[in-house]
Amino acid sequence: MGINNHRHTSPKPLKGVDLITIALYLVMVAAGWFTIYAAGFDPEQTIREITISGRTQSQLIWMGVSFATGLAILLMDRRLLRMSAPFLYAITLLILVATIFLAPNIKGSHSWLVITDSIRIQPAEFAKVTTAMMLAWWTSRYEFNISKPRELVVALFIFILPILIIILQSETGSALVFLAFVIVLYREGLTSAVPFFGILLVTLFVLTLRYNGVVWGATNASLLLLSIVIYIAVLITTIGYCKLPYRLWLPTLAPLPAAMLLAFIISFFRPVDYALFALVALGVLLVFTLVQSFQHKGKHLWLAALVAVLSLGLTSGVDYFFDKILQPHQQTRILVSLGMKDDPSGAGYNVRQSLIAIGSGGATGKGYLQGTQTKLSFVPEQDTDFIFCTIGEEFGFIGSLVLLGLFTALLLRLIYISERQVDPYVRTYGYSVASIIFFHLTINIGMVIGLIPVIGIPLPFFSYGGSSLLSFTILLFILLRLDQRRTD
Repeated sequence: MGINNHRHTSPKPLKGVDLITIALYLVMVAAGWFTIYAAGFDPEQTIREITISGRTQSQLIWMGVSFATGLAILLMDRRLLRMSAPFLYAITLLILVATIFLAPNIKGSHSWLVITDSIRIQPAEFAKVTTAMMLAWWTSRYEFNISKPRELVVALFIFILPILIIILQSETGSALVFLAFVIVLYREGLTSAVPFFGILLVTLFVLTLRYNGVVWGATNASLLLLSIVIYIAVLITTIGYCKLPYRLWLPTLAPLPAAMLLAFIISFFRPVDYALFALVALGVLLVFTLVQSFQHKGKHLWLAALVAVLSLGLTSGVDYFFDKILQPHQQTRILVSLGMKDDPSGAGYNVRQSLIAIGSGGATGKGYLQGTQTKLSFVPEQDTDFIFCTIGEEFGFIGSLVLLGLFTALLLRLIYISERQVDPYVRTYGYSVASIIFFHLTINIGMVIGLIPVIGIPLPFFSYGGSSLLSFTILLFILLRLDQRRTD
């Protein structure tokens, strides 16, 4: 009996672990190291002169540390991982606050703790892990109901608080990653109104910034576009979320087209500011929805007015946020991305060289270690944030598709693991892992090909960096440990 008990409780770290996820992880980490090596490869070296040193050596060491950490996590008590979530989250927040004051100024941000000359740690990377654990802990409570305002507010506060602290470190890129947790809440029953309002916020920000002061003939372009967008937002809120009766849909749709038609007719006789007509149409719509709200012809129609008021308030604060909150280099990156500023030797240089490198790879690429744009260091940060350039240049379109295929396979596997869970804690945590990786992938590649402003977000498992690799390893292996079906 004693022998049986010993066998029953002896640690078997691979028993029940999802081997497909492990295989994808190992392939991606190995491919990442070879890509980092290629990014820093000196074409003047002979075979005898080739050595592993510098960043390739450092990344190899971090790979060993990450593998050891992953194995250690597989040996941990799953109950401890769950119970320690609030404590670890609180400790992480304290470290994030301390980093503001202790971290040196590195490229305009105070987000790196310098341990030694060669070892630097970015606490924001590890904050993603503890925030995921804390969010899973909160939402898995028996009494949790996302439809209750208190429960939702606390869930939002769990990841908004790290965002605010990291912004104080002047590390906006890392802070934005925490918005991935909105996807998690959406899976747990969050109304689509929240991501809808998020998209509305981004749209209003871009339009306000891009068209501020722009005039089309006699029309204030910014006021016209903002009025139309807010009108559509109120319309969607009224019809989609407030249960307006079908017979009242036409009166809500009519004001804007009618106002634009009237403005168009008047323009034949005198110059017309279409923005004023759009603004009047928005006012008519708001009055209509408020009247219907008092008459109870619809559910919570006052929300439509609230959306309009909040939207107008947000647009009025865009200039303050842009001028006072964002750093000068962040402002320049946004202006370049919106086509409002041409900076080919500065913020636009990275993206320009990135596109040249990727485009030169063609369909099949130039071959491993045969890239020219990266070898001659035309692409800055080519082994960190812009590591995708090396893949695009040396392996071409096909190699890029293979990389995207690996990430797609990993994300689908993570969703599969999450959905097969009975424990809501593991399900929520699994979706947190998938959402964070998806967010990193989308933003990184979008920034490399010029679709998104350069905000310094690494490509998971591929970009050089010990903090990034170790944090993603911890994030992934905690899920694998929670998913294991064995008796501890």
